Amino acid sequence: MKHLLPLEAWALMQADPNALMIDVRMEIESLYVGRPPGAVNVPWYEYPDLTPHPDRFVRLVQEEANDTARPIVLICRSGKRTLDAGNALEAAGFTNVINVLHGFEGELNDRFHRSCTNGWRFDNLPWEQL
Repeated sequence: MKHLLPLEAWALMQADPNALMIDVRMEIESLYVGRPPGAVNVPWYEYPDLTPHPDRFVRLVQEEANDTARPIVLICRSGKRTLDAGNALEAAGFTNVINVLHGFEGELNDRFHRSCTNGWRFDNLPWEQL
């Protein structure tokens, strides 16, 4: 699995129109907090059980990607869920998995706020909120 900072991931997405961004957060997070434009939401886990279902996740990503060699760019809130999701994809045969370091909202700062230290929004990259 490759690890790219948000700016690097955005550059990759611009350079390779075949790259597919998968937002692994819960649907409610993706809708209300916001997400990069064009990201496809495939939750690693969902409310209310909050239990990962790796086989289901891999199947849904396979349906979106149609090719295990396609670049898959994974994003979550802080860059943690994407590690497990990426490992599941690699175990299923995906060969070009990219983790967006710090995720969409980034790490918590000393006041327990996100988007203040790092992450997609901190870097002022494009995003939409539905």
